[in-house]
Amino acid sequence: LVSEATILLHLKVGFLIKYAILKNATNALKDEGKLIFTTLSVLFPLYHSVKYFINNNLKEGQSDHNTLDLMTFRDYSTLELVDDSGNQKTLHCNERYYAPSEITWLLKILDYAKIDIYGCETGQFKRGKTLTTEDFEMLVIAEK
Repeated sequence: LVSEATILLHLKVGFLIKYAILKNATNALKDEGKLIFTTLSVLFPLYHSVKYFINNNLKEGQSDHNTLDLMTFRDYSTLELVDDSGNQKTLHCNERYYAPSEITWLLKILDYAKIDIYGCETGQFKRGKTLTTEDFEMLVIAEK
């Protein structure tokens, strides 16, 4: 059994790592700089099958055993594919999805005054697209 203290420590360490990455990126910006990044949107897997989406967009390989943990917003899956040398590979994947409110909260802690979150299709990053449950990724643009 895992103790409550272990769970709290795991959650705190996860938060501290995310916070440290965003803080370092913030510190690297010039005064008028903007922090721009994309991340996986949890709105998508709440309404759609991630397994179906990934398999329909793979050029080769097969994703299977997808399980979204609603407490951590992590999708655990197995990806079977053949590498460039022809060897069969099995990848055990663990991907983190984020809620827009979670990203906003992290950025507000870092004193960002303006935070815009848009929906984006994979590889198409444009401002002005409202984030919906149809968007696998979200585009985040933050200003101090």
